[in-house]
Amino acid sequence: MSQTTSHDTLHDLISVGFGPSNLALAIALQERAQSSGQALKALFIDKQQDYRWHGNTLATQSELQISFLKDLVSLRNPTSPYSFVNYLHKQGRLVDFINLGTFYPCRLEFNDYLRWVAEHFADQAVYGEEVVRIEPHFNGDAIDLLKLVSRDSQGREHSRLTRSVVVGSGGSPRIPKLFAPFKQDPRVFHHSQYLAALEQLPCAQGQAMRIAIIGSGQSAAEAFIDLNDSFPSVKVDMILRSSALKPADDSPFVNEIFAPAYTDLVFEQQPQDREKLIEQYHNTNYSVVDVDLIERIYGILYRQKVAHQFRHSVLCRREVEAVSATDQGIELTLRDHATGKDQTHRYDAVILATGYERRSHRELLAPLQEYLQDFQVDRHYRALSDPRLKAGIYLQGFCEASHGLSDTLLSVLPARADEISQALYHALDTPRTLRESPLAADLINA
Repeated sequence: MSQTTSHDTLHDLISVGFGPSNLALAIALQERAQSSGQALKALFIDKQQDYRWHGNTLATQSELQISFLKDLVSLRNPTSPYSFVNYLHKQGRLVDFINLGTFYPCRLEFNDYLRWVAEHFADQAVYGEEVVRIEPHFNGDAIDLLKLVSRDSQGREHSRLTRSVVVGSGGSPRIPKLFAPFKQDPRVFHHSQYLAALEQLPCAQGQAMRIAIIGSGQSAAEAFIDLNDSFPSVKVDMILRSSALKPADDSPFVNEIFAPAYTDLVFEQQPQDREKLIEQYHNTNYSVVDVDLIERIYGILYRQKVAHQFRHSVLCRREVEAVSATDQGIELTLRDHATGKDQTHRYDAVILATGYERRSHRELLAPLQEYLQDFQVDRHYRALSDPRLKAGIYLQGFCEASHGLSDTLLSVLPARADEISQALYHALDTPRTLRESPLAADLINA
């Protein structure tokens, strides 16, 4: 068993992950410290070695799917120095961005914006450590503190105590059961590893390859376009169970479900009515593609027909029935739902654009499960618990069932961060003044 290093500092708050959700929380906490004269001692732990947001998926043609105004802070505080507009100003690109005439920056730029914001909170962040469990720290029968155990890249464990925790560890790649046995095969990989995995394949050296993409959502479409544009030696089959690629509904009235005010409406419903609301608007976020990308893909396939050169295919109504690996490639047995017939195809690589599942919070908090009410939360995202658990546990990005479809998206980050920061201040009721806080010098000299 690896040796554990115990850190002496008692934190008011430790956040698991430093993605957009917890980065927005860092901003909200700083604002509240400045306005109240009291600062919480907060720490943000992220498993990546440096700041990256979906770094392995940042293909050159990938664009953000929501307005740049839905950044980390603008919907709550448009005068904030951490707005996307101020980022553009500081980078000397504000006029150039205006000239683009778009509300949708590329993901590469939004990733750079997030990194720029994160640099302002570098003294509160620890990178290169993965939190592996969150344990109770007893005071008699009560749990007034929590112990976070993390593991660094050398396998060493670190232990820290905190009065509250915010879990924002994000989604984990969803791997269909048929592909689980091939986890160590570099020819089969999830879209979350897209760029790094492609670098290890022969197509990166210009060699011919036949690649299958499993999935019918935005990630699958972006991979299709990138392989077409960046790897002329690659032939692609996009394999989907549905009868067609379906467009995401981002029309104005429907988009109102992503407004912060809609969270109240969802939360106030009975559980069965929440499910109906989520199902009703499922086509805004799941297994759908921006219509512009659909049109691009259709155009590519049409030009193939004109030229009688059939490089790519979109195989609809296909279910993967079996998977096998040989030295010659990955063989997929596909059932055509229209005919009921099976056909086996051989590929040099398979990309699983099969989405994400949100269960990492359950694994991290397993030592506390008996004190929690099946990970349900209150309106301000605090996990419901029995009276013995005094320390606060807050969840970011795991509350879709209670708070609506926007919970896993960028749209509500500013409002949610403000709500959680307010709840933290109320629960902790810290007596420390701003001047006594380690954050004080940074805030005063900002």
